[in-house]
Parts: sequence; C-alpha cells; structure tokens
Amino acid sequence: MSTSSAFNDEKGGSSSVGEPEYGHDPASGGIFSSDYKRHDDLKEMLDSNKDSLKLEAMKRIVAMIARGKNASDLFPAVVKNVACKNIEVKKLVYVYLVRYAEEQQDLALLSISTFQRGLKDPNQLIRASALRVLSSIRVTIIVPIMMLAIKEAASDMSPYVRKTAAHAIPKLYSLDPEQKDQLIEVIEKLLADKTTLVAGSVVMAFEEVCPERIDLIHKNYRKLCNLLIDVEEWGQVVIINMLTRYARTQFLNPNINESLLEEGGGGDKKFYASDEDEDEDEEKDKKAEAVTMAKRKPYVMDPDHRLLLRNTKPLLQSRNAAVVMAVAQLYFHLAPKAEVGVIAKALVRLLRSHSEVQYVVLQNVATMTIKRRGMFEPYLKSFYIRSTDPTQIKILKLEVLTNLANETNISTILREFQTYIKSMDKDFVAATIQAIGRCATNIGEVRDTCLNGLVQLLSNRDELVVAESVVVIKKLLQMQPEKHSDIIKHMAKLTDNIQVPMARASILWLIGEYCEHVPKIAPDVLRKMAKSFTNEEDIVKLQIINLAAKLYLTNSKQTKLLTQYVLNLAKYDQNYDIRDRARFIRQLIVPTEKSGALSKYAKKLFLALKPAPVLESPFKDRDHFQLGSLSHLLNAKAGGYQELPDWPEAAPDPSVRNVEVKESVPEWTKCSSREKRKEKKVEKPFYSDSEGESGATESADSESDSASGSESGSEDSRSGSESDESKEASESEEEEEEDLKTKKNKEKPLKKPVQESESEQSSEEEVRKPERKSKQSKSDSESESESESESESSESESEDSEDSEPELKKKKKGAPSKPAFKATKKDNKKEKKEMSLLDLDDFEPAPSPQVTPVNSFLSNSLVTDLEGLSLSDSALMPATIAPSSALKSYELLHRITGEGLSVEYCFSRQPFITDANMVAVQVHFTNNSTSDTKSLHMEDVKLQSGMRVKEFPEIELLPAGETATAVMGIDFCDSTQTANFQLCTHTRKFFVSIQPPVGELMRPFFMTENEFKKEQGQLMGMNEITEKLILDVKCRNEHAIVQKVTTAANLSRVPCGSDKECSTPPPPPKYPVYRFAGRTVTSSSLVLVTVATKDQGAAQLTVNCEKMVIGTMLVKDILLALTQ
Repeated sequence: MSTSSAFNDEKGGSSSVGEPEYGHDPASGGIFSSDYKRHDDLKEMLDSNKDSLKLEAMKRIVAMIARGKNASDLFPAVVKNVACKNIEVKKLVYVYLVRYAEEQQDLALLSISTFQRGLKDPNQLIRASALRVLSSIRVTIIVPIMMLAIKEAASDMSPYVRKTAAHAIPKLYSLDPEQKDQLIEVIEKLLADKTTLVAGSVVMAFEEVCPERIDLIHKNYRKLCNLLIDVEEWGQVVIINMLTRYARTQFLNPNINESLLEEGGGGDKKFYASDEDEDEDEEKDKKAEAVTMAKRKPYVMDPDHRLLLRNTKPLLQSRNAAVVMAVAQLYFHLAPKAEVGVIAKALVRLLRSHSEVQYVVLQNVATMTIKRRGMFEPYLKSFYIRSTDPTQIKILKLEVLTNLANETNISTILREFQTYIKSMDKDFVAATIQAIGRCATNIGEVRDTCLNGLVQLLSNRDELVVAESVVVIKKLLQMQPEKHSDIIKHMAKLTDNIQVPMARASILWLIGEYCEHVPKIAPDVLRKMAKSFTNEEDIVKLQIINLAAKLYLTNSKQTKLLTQYVLNLAKYDQNYDIRDRARFIRQLIVPTEKSGALSKYAKKLFLALKPAPVLESPFKDRDHFQLGSLSHLLNAKAGGYQELPDWPEAAPDPSVRNVEVKESVPEWTKCSSREKRKEKKVEKPFYSDSEGESGATESADSESDSASGSESGSEDSRSGSESDESKEASESEEEEEEDLKTKKNKEKPLKKPVQESESEQSSEEEVRKPERKSKQSKSDSESESESESESESSESESEDSEDSEPELKKKKKGAPSKPAFKATKKDNKKEKKEMSLLDLDDFEPAPSPQVTPVNSFLSNSLVTDLEGLSLSDSALMPATIAPSSALKSYELLHRITGEGLSVEYCFSRQPFITDANMVAVQVHFTNNSTSDTKSLHMEDVKLQSGMRVKEFPEIELLPAGETATAVMGIDFCDSTQTANFQLCTHTRKFFVSIQPPVGELMRPFFMTENEFKKEQGQLMGMNEITEKLILDVKCRNEHAIVQKVTTAANLSRVPCGSDKECSTPPPPPKYPVYRFAGRTVTSSSLVLVTVATKDQGAAQLTVNCEKMVIGTMLVKDILLALTQ
C-alpha cells in the first residue's frame, strides 16, 4: 500500500492523515477502495484551481475509458470543468462527455447552456466538440436546439466544424425522423461545399437520411468526382458506393450490345459443331447477325460516366484496402468489359494483406471469376495456396482456382491439387477433392483423368480422404455409369474398410442404382450389410433398405429372403424414420391383397433414371448483391442494404448535371430594361464585323458577348464534365481565345476570359443563391440610373470613339506580339485594355477617387424605389455614411520600404461595381521619388479558400511627385483573413497584405423598427451577444453614438417610430435606444446592433448576427469605439 500512496502523491492525489489508505490510481483498479472513497483523488484534482492538476486528472480519466474502465461516477466532477479556460482541459472534457452524455442525460442537460456557449468559441475544435456532445445527448426535448446548432455549424467558416455538423445529422435523424425535411435542406447546403474534408461526411449523412433523393446529387456529381482523389479514405469509400448506385440509375449499360449479341448469336456452337449442313448453318448465322445488328444501337458513353471511371481509376493504388475494393466493385458494376481488367492487378496486390482483408477480397474475386474469368487468368499463380494460409483462405483460393480452370491450364491446376491432398488440414483436403470433382464435370477432357486420380485416393490411409473421394466419384459416375463398372466393383470391395457413414451410404447407393452393371457383386454386398445392419448409422441403414428393395425388384431369386430379413430388422429399429421406411417399402415391393395400385409401379419408382448432379460454385448467385457489401459477404440481405438498381432502358436527361454559370456582368454593360437587352442581342451578333460607334451599342455588344460567354462556358462544362476544375476551365478559355483570334475579332476576347473566370467563381457559390436575388434587383435598379446617364453622354462618346478608332487598330496590330494567356495576372492586363476600349477611364493618375458616391447618382424619385428594393437607407440618411475623406486609411507600403513609393488603402464603403459580393478597397499611390514609376500592377495573389480578388487596373505611369488612386475588389468570404499579393513596378516587387476590420465586411441595410424587432426575435440564443459598458463622457449624445458606431461598422441607422423610446428604469427621464442594421457582403447574413443607453452613461450593447464569429468580433470593435 505504501508504494501506491507514494505514487498518488507524485500524481497530485491527496489523502488526509488518519484515514485508511486506498488505491488512488484508477489504473490499479478499485479492488481495495471502498465505494464511497472511489476516485476521490481525481475529484479533488478536478476541483482544484490549478489547470495542470485538472489536465493530469483528465488524462488519467480518458486513459481509464480507453482501457474499458467505467468512469461514469466522475461525470458531475468533469462536467463542472466544461467552462474551463484551458483549451487542453476543455478538449479532454468534451472527449469524456461524448462518451458518457448518453448515459448521464439529466446531468448533461444541466450543462446544455455551456455547450451552447462552446458553439460560439473562437477555437474550431471546441465548437466541433460542443456540437458532438450536444448531438450525443439522446433526449427528444433538445431536438430544436440540436437542429439550430447543426444549421449554424453547417455555415461555419471552419470545414472541420461543417464536417462535424454532417456527422450530427444522422444522430438527429435517428432521434427524431420527423426532422427529415429540415435535415435534407442542411444536407443540400453541405453537398454544395467545395472542401474535401466535408464531402465524405455529408455523403454519409445523405446515405443515412435520404438515399432516395438522387436529385440532390445531380448538381454536385461532377464536383464529387473531381474532389474524390483528395477526400479522406473512408469518405472515398462512401462516395464511391453512392456514385455506383447513382451511375446505375443515370447512365446506360456499357455492355448492352454484347448482351444483345449473346441473345441473338446463340447459334455459334451449332455452327462449329456441325460439318454436314454447313450452308444451312451459315445462312442461319447470317440471319441471327442481321437480327442483332438491327437491335443494336451504337453505344456512346456519357461523358459523366467516363468522368467517374477516369477519376476513380487512380484510387486502385490507394493504401487503403477498402478504397481499392470500392473502386473494384464500381468498375465491375459500371465499366465496359474491355476496361474491367484493370482492377485484377489491384485486387491481387491486396492478397498480400492480412488474412481478414484476404478473406473479403477472395470472396469478391470468387464472384467475379464466375462471370469474368479472363480477368484473373494471368494471375493464376497468385491464388496458389501457401501452407501458412488459414483454412477459410485456402478454401476460397481453391474456389477461385476451380473457377479459373480451363482446357489450357487444367493440367497445372490438377498438379497443384495433387500436392494439396497431402495436407494435414482435413477440411482443406475434403474441399480439394470436391474441387477436383467440379473440374471434372466442367471440363470433359479431364473427366477420366480425374476419376482415375480419385480412385487412386481410395487406397489412401486417411479415412476422410477416401470418404470424400467416394462421394465425389459417385457424382461423377452418374454422368457415364456404363463405362465405369470396374470402378463400381472396386468401390464395392471398400465396404469392409471404410467406416465413414456418408462414404458407406454413397457406395451402397451406387451399387443399388447400377446393380444391373454388377449383378454378381450386389447381392454379396447386401449379405454383408445385413450382418452389420444393427450397428450401422441411420444414413447407412436407409441405404441398405433401398439396396434391398432395388435388388428384390431386379434379382428376387437371390435376394428375396435377404430383403425380408433386412425389412424385419428395420421394423423394430429405434429410429422411427427407418421403421416408417421399412413399412412403406414392404407394402410397395411385396404385393399382397391389401397393397394398393402403386405396387405395380414399384420398379419405375425405384429404378427411374436420375439426372446427374450439377456441381456448381457456391458463389454463382451472389452477384445480385453489390460486391464489397456485407450482404455479399454473408450471402443474405443485411440491415440497411440498398439494392443495386438495374440499368435504365433509355438514358435520363444528362443536362440535370449541368451547373448554371452565373455571369457577374459589369454595371456599365447593363441596359435599362430586359426588352431592350433582348432587342440589342438580336441586333448585334456575337462576332460583329463593325465595332460599336456609340456608348449604348457598345454596352449591348459587351452584353451579348458575356451572354454567349456563359453559353459556351456551360457547353464546355457539359462536354468536359469538369466545370468545377480550374485547370479544365483555363484550358477551355485558351481554346476559346484561339478561336476568337482566327475570327480577327481581337477586342472582345480580351474581355471574355475575365468574365468567364468571374462567372466560374460565382457559379461555385451555389450556396448563396437565395441571397443573391435581392442583390440582382439592387443592381438592376442601379443600372437604370446609369443607363440614363449613359444615354445622355452617348453623343459625345460616339465622337470620341470615331477619333480613337485608328488608335484601336494600332493596338490590335500590336496585340499578337504579346504572349497570350499565361496565368491570372494576365487577366488584369486584358481587363485594363478592355476598359480603355470602352472609354470609361483612361487610367491617367487622378486625384479624385474612382468610386462614385451613392448620393451623387441617386435622384429623389428613385429613393422610394430603392427603399423597396432594400438597397440601403444611405440615400435617406446621408449622415450615417462617412464621406471618403473621413474614411480611415491604412498603410500598405511605407515610402522607405517602397523606395519612394508610398501606398495607403481605405475601405470606400461603396458597392464594388463589377461584383456585389466584393468589398471595394480604394488604393492611394504617392510617388515621393525623383524618378517616374511605371507599370504599377498586382501579381502572385495568395488567398484563403473561397476568397477572390478583382485586381486594380494597371497604372502605366506615375510621374515623380504625383499621386494616383485605383480601386480593387476583394471577396473576404465574411472573414477577417488577409489577402496577400505582390505590388509590382517596372523594377521592383513588394510583398503586401490587406486585412479588413470586421466592420468593413458588411453593407448598410434599410429596415423599419418593426422589421428590426421581428428579425431580432429570430436571432436569439446563440446568435445574440450582449455586453454592458460605460460610455465615454464625450460619447453620451445621439450624434456621437451614431458616429462612433457607423465609423466602427458599415451599418445604417434604423429610424425610430418616435424620436426616443422608453425603457423602464426607476428615474423619470427616458433613455433612447439606437438601432443599426446591415448585411454581410458575401453571404448577406443579417447584422443587427442595438445600443440601449441607461443612467449615468451606462449602456447595453447587443449584437444579433447569423454568423456568431462576426458577431463576437463586432462587439469588441464597437465596445472599443464607444468607451474610448
């Protein structure tokens, strides 16, 4: 006991003096401890203030769980630490809770608020663990909370949390199947996720919840095929199995023509067999061929079918046996016969694995070899049996070898079998003898050889070998009994030596069945058997009675007395089956007055010709189960197994898998109404010979250009089937550009690839479709006002364009000398040229910002329209938006670092014209050096996944001492992650990065007070963050509060019903409540901010936001602004 207490002191356990000693360490078992003292040291450690002790205790508890010890009585002590600040402790607490939350549901429910707080934690691992614990509490009362948490996690920034949300979906579904419709919505959202981490998990959830909803897969099919190679291994298995079922419903059978040939061309054997009527047979053959050719349509494989086969093929080299097996079954069920052979090598490689893996692989190979024998013939030696193989593996290998046997390799296989018979493993020897029998029945040429070999085995010392040989010989002799009377005589002599009941019964059956071939021996065998009748096994006794009856019917002179003796013995046997058989046979063969009409037919009944048994593979009918499934392994339908669908007769519509390519058309190309757009599209074809002479026609021209770009983009995606892959997209763009060059239309191609790349990116973001509708309406309204201003200036523009035509031609002539389309950085230069062609800006250095303020182009008549379109209340409340001069600037490049070039940037808070999902960033360049700076542009943009950048147009020249301003757009994807890139001049490159404050990731959104309260009511619980604060002395009036909040975040103020709103503190004065609203730029998630003022400068700040991370960061920023 002293050693144990010393150990406990080291570990931080405590035992007070005077108390009896007991085993503290849970690993040593609680044998010596009394129950009430159990785990006391761990409880004390968990209650201590030191994180190190808590961490040590949690490690020991998790170790106990890993060893299978019960640690459930520690639940109250552990659950208290769920709010611990230490991340390591918190992680282990969540590991413990996932294990015991289901058992201790009541205690877990008490901590549910802590789990909800954990869902907002900045650490993604904690958020995921909290969701995992929440979904492990199997209580129907918290289903709404779980549903809310899953929905929230499904749109989390971290792919790991989204993966955990996918894992939680089947748990919630099993708890409450009524939630299916809502869960399907979440699955649909997660299926559109582009990260490989989520793909496998969400497909697993799809398989569990709604495997029948094939329509959810259509749009994501190509993406899943392309992501497959990068998904984690178990995800690959799930996706491949799902895509196998999907392909069986959506594509035609690639072997359909071969099956038709098999049906129509059945006359082949007759043709080769007959030599007499050659002419007739040839005519028949030609007719059969004509019939099949008429039925046969030329099969063309769907590009999506080919995509699946092409993208799964590399996975045959996976280190995971389950992945290889999944791809093998996919090829077996989906590939054309000519291509299935590629899986053989991979499956043979798996035979070097553990015996468990070998067992599953051989089960599947055995099934494959029945239909596609040729696949595995080159690897015959890989199936030879080793002495170290377990019995079940040996038997499966025998099965494969037997299936592979044909006229060419049978001699080598039989030589192998000869060595196997000498094995010590009796079950294996018996299986080998059966395999020899099957080879003999399948291949007529070796039947005699096999029979002779089996007869030699009859003299084997081992009784089991002899017995099994007798059983197999009996089956073989049934095929040609008249040729083999010698063998039957030889077997009759063995009755004295063989003691195995089945073998004795088989010999007796053979002698009885073919007693006419051995008329002298048969009665003698019956005499010997009658002697030992009482000592025989039941199965042998039944065959003795049968033999007596058959001999009585064929040779009654010699056997009449013997038969009566045997029947009398059987009459008093202990087994009632034998007694019944004796009575039945006596009445049948010995005619008396009482015997019925059947006795006339006794000879026909007993000596009827019996068909030879067909020795078939036990794997013959297993292929109706999907290979690699548990049902196939068991040869019985397991729970949860989904049948593999039959091929469709007609191919379903392939266009359902086309992903819509949404074009983000620049604002200046939009026309005032849809009718005008249509008219202009008709007026101007895509390849127009004459260049546009006025601004309006040019805009229409570019519109039609972008429209046709989207069409060709979608065609490319259909033909290549890989629209999600950026590589494929860039290739198609290069091809398109070459086509356009051949048409000598060099102005438009500059524009098209840029738009296509944008549209590709926007099409990838299918998740955000609902929110975009409002944005489209907004941009439509903006384009109306712009089209008015364009029509006014079109006359002056037309003159300018006429003057500039010669210049354009010069540019065109010079264009081919530049290299075409290397990487994304080239897009910017083309974009620059495109914009100069449109005469929108000449990109000379200009001191004024390029982004037009909202107020300047909004007329009063449009204000009400824009209000209805929920653009923002910027027009109504100009005070809430700070002018560009008052915006906070951030340093991008210091003049010393930039060798005289200094660059600052600010967030202009204006809509970015070309893409509403981007934040407009105004970049201000100052050349402080004495020399000119040339070719200012961006290169090598490095972004986090999902982020996008629209680069500013190249500034060709910045003279010494001059300044210039440019605008770029960045889609930060609602996160504060940095956008890194290189700022390049003609001589130098500078690494710079832009990081947005959280307040710049949103745009103002107009709403009434009632709408605000309604939306706020829907964003309660986890989506609400409240903080109390003391306002700064200078920040206690309305103007200061509004200014501080709108400076910290790009929000608009919600107008009050009355100027001030009552709250209910004891003193009589009324304290106002200020409300602000906005939406995040990328996902249009609502952001609602409330500042409720109280007595003596006290206030309460409340932020309601769909995105909890943004809400948390925004609270900190506004809190800082109001308290400084």
